[in-house]
Amino acid sequence: MAVSLRQWKDSDLEPFAVINRDGEVMRYFPATLTREQSDALALRQRELIAQRGWGLWAVDVDGSFAGFTGLAIPTFEAAFTPCVELGWRLAREFWGRSIAYNAALLALDYAFTVLRLTEVVSFTAEVNTRSRRLMERLGFARDFQGDFLHPRIPQGHELRHHVLYRKQT
Repeated sequence: MAVSLRQWKDSDLEPFAVINRDGEVMRYFPATLTREQSDALALRQRELIAQRGWGLWAVDVDGSFAGFTGLAIPTFEAAFTPCVELGWRLAREFWGRSIAYNAALLALDYAFTVLRLTEVVSFTAEVNTRSRRLMERLGFARDFQGDFLHPRIPQGHELRHHVLYRKQT
């Protein structure tokens, strides 16, 4: 199985929209995305990659679009920002096969060798144990002092409490 990161293609938009309206994939986000929101996210990432050479890349598995993995700059303020975060979102049929792990290793290699970053963070809702396990498998360490209430999630929402993980060179 060959896993690679690449620039977004127009043909990725429909399968990406399917991923973003899947309630199980989006379980730890406040809402699923409309087709318009999904397309805007993919096209914004394509533009960022074209401009600066990195972002949330499309994940290709043996020629099939699987979702995204990559690097992003959070667009909200928190005690740990500014920073670069590692993130991912894959279609369910690609879960449980080490695809997210292998794609994340590629993104981390880019962060530390090409961008020469000294640290990358990752965060998720406290209840998202699958993503937390992946962060730990990738060698991220939990920063208990960095846990935060996500400013874009309403007060009282079950997903508001987020945990912060850090990985340094």
